[in-house]
Amino acid sequence: MHLHKILLGLVVVAGLAGITTMVAPTTTAQAASATTLYTQWQKAYVGGKTQKYVKSNNGSGATTALSEGQGYAMLATVLAAKKGVNTRTTFNQFYAYYRAHRVSSKVPLMQWQQTKRNGKMTSTGQQRNSATDGDLDIAYALILADKKWGSKQVNYKAAAKKLLTAIKKKELNQTTYLPTMGNWATSSYDVSKLRTADLMTGYFKTFARYTKDSTWTKVAKRSQVAVKKLSARQKTGLFPDFILATGSSIKLKAVAPYTIESATDNQVGYNACRVPWRLAQTYKLQKDSVTKNALNKQLKFFNKKKQITAVYTLGGKAVNSYVNTAFTAPINFAAKVMKKTALQKKTAKQLPTTIEKKNYFSATLQVVTALS
Repeated sequence: MHLHKILLGLVVVAGLAGITTMVAPTTTAQAASATTLYTQWQKAYVGGKTQKYVKSNNGSGATTALSEGQGYAMLATVLAAKKGVNTRTTFNQFYAYYRAHRVSSKVPLMQWQQTKRNGKMTSTGQQRNSATDGDLDIAYALILADKKWGSKQVNYKAAAKKLLTAIKKKELNQTTYLPTMGNWATSSYDVSKLRTADLMTGYFKTFARYTKDSTWTKVAKRSQVAVKKLSARQKTGLFPDFILATGSSIKLKAVAPYTIESATDNQVGYNACRVPWRLAQTYKLQKDSVTKNALNKQLKFFNKKKQITAVYTLGGKAVNSYVNTAFTAPINFAAKVMKKTALQKKTAKQLPTTIEKKNYFSATLQVVTALS
């Protein structure tokens, strides 16, 4: 989506700040730490009253919110509930904001951005389009909410199924069966644009079971084809922010910088930094060999580094010398899932012990990966 193009400079600047070190916590301490981070994150980034949203403007300019942030918020909030935090009211407030900012009452995809205008959060122009990554997280969070709290008081189940129907109709490439970037992607070129962090096979298999719709099984299988091919492209196993994917056999073609969003379109930037988390999410859900091999290949590369820094070329060259939590936290989570103890300890020492202020993307990824 368009977020990182807008906020990239802010995120990078935040990455220059000094990072407090921490030792790798025990399992019990991890749970406590995750819920503490969630509380700190809420205080720093959550706005609104009866309808809550995540402030993504990093403390400067007009208040903005993103469907991506709403997806993270809803996911983090229901995951916090699974760790014993009383978050049901908060989840419902995030859910209410999502409902208030759908593309329309008949198309329950979320508008990708809102800006505070005259005291109200509203979308204009292209902000009214959707972004697939946010919608996928919202749908999955609604499924988790249904499983956690049931759907008698609030019908999470119906909302999840309606959203998944809309995603299937408006945000899937009908040839590759891979996710597009949003409902705005309608031309043959735009529908071929693939955000590699959207290859959430575990989600897609969950959607298939939940809806009993075989389309999602096909999406999961095609996503695994893409993951396997992406992993094989480089010795490092690293995925770029974006790639072009065409045909039923999933033919992949590299993109040049600034083709889609930013200078890192063909690198591991502020989109693909989420790939280790997304792959690890999938592996936790289904333990398949394609995900395992792709993730282990990436973790083997990262384990050779003295520290994880921000942005890499696909060949493995560090583009910058500073660290950024948006890169470290997903790798830390993946190392934990795959039981790579040395890498888990190394990355844990890089993570802040308290939530970073004025750094929405990094702070939010730290919270959601800590709770996952």
